[in-house]
Amino acid sequence: MLIPVVLSGGSGTRLWPLSREKYPKQLLPLIGDDSLLQATVRRVEGLAGVELGAPMVVCNEEYRFVIAEQLRLMGREGAILLEPVGRNTAPALTLAALAAMRDGNDPILLVMPSDHVITDTPAFQSVVRQGAALAEAGAVVTFGIAPDAPETGYGYIQLGKPFGDGGARGIARFVEKPDLATAQAYLDDGSYLWNSGLFMMRASVWLAAMAVCRADILAACRAASEQGTSDGVFLRVGKEAFAACPSDSIDYAVMERIAAGGGALPAGVVIPLAAGWSDVGAWDALWEVLPKDGAGNVAQGDVLLSDCRNTLAMAHSRLVACVGVEDMIVVETPDAILVAHKSRTQDVKKIVDRLKREGRAEGQLQRKVFRP
Repeated sequence: MLIPVVLSGGSGTRLWPLSREKYPKQLLPLIGDDSLLQATVRRVEGLAGVELGAPMVVCNEEYRFVIAEQLRLMGREGAILLEPVGRNTAPALTLAALAAMRDGNDPILLVMPSDHVITDTPAFQSVVRQGAALAEAGAVVTFGIAPDAPETGYGYIQLGKPFGDGGARGIARFVEKPDLATAQAYLDDGSYLWNSGLFMMRASVWLAAMAVCRADILAACRAASEQGTSDGVFLRVGKEAFAACPSDSIDYAVMERIAAGGGALPAGVVIPLAAGWSDVGAWDALWEVLPKDGAGNVAQGDVLLSDCRNTLAMAHSRLVACVGVEDMIVVETPDAILVAHKSRTQDVKKIVDRLKREGRAEGQLQRKVFRP
């Protein structure tokens, strides 16, 4: 059985003012009618040749009712595992693996961030089927994206030796976000892929790897799980036990150690993924994946454009008019307006940090607030 595990953390600060700390980007319908989280769950529908279990979403308690409602609207039954505090992706996946094995099964976990975009679902499902066979055999599988630019916002995976048939490769090493010169060197080298943040492995394989790499995290997660309770679709863990858990990412905690090699650790495998992937990390990335007019413009809402090129303009509560602008981002919401050059969208986070320092509500909440 394969269980989709959707990691719904992060606040999406670089997509402010649409994404707010209390209502982050994964809950928003940025592309089409589905929210990014709903699109992530829907991405595995109809996966041929694989027994698919109900999805499991790991999220902060604050988002529990919104996520439950979004799953209900989709008609999806699934578990929502609530983290009382954020502790990064390695503890989140460890909690999910423990919950998945609670009934005595040992399913394959397909670990997906909730806030990414994949435009070619058939291509995605094809590599998932390939990865499932490798995970079934005991490997830890990840998926890499062929880079088309020296991107400094992503981690990289260096390809190792061929692993079986079908284009899978061993992992030579995991490397964190590089500076521009290093990213260009990776691009020129040709043996590096972007780290997509997608993983597959058996639940027991992940727990065994954590026992070797981060026994302290595993112990804290076991204690939190043992103190846990269930309430309908919600699975709660012990708050004090989980608060004592160290924070670490999947990459740092396990994948870098697997890439370095070690007899007690499972094989690490990377499969190239060409499926229109984007982490939609900032406004320029969203502009890339949205449909454009002949001049490269994206216009949503009540927007008028005159002599504009390669611009994204969004209006939510009033008319937005742009004249003679190029490579710009203009986003209007009822309580805030963002105007930024497309090359500076990573710096939107600086505005959010300033709002937080000044205690302004615009950094946390939209004017319309969702309550249970």
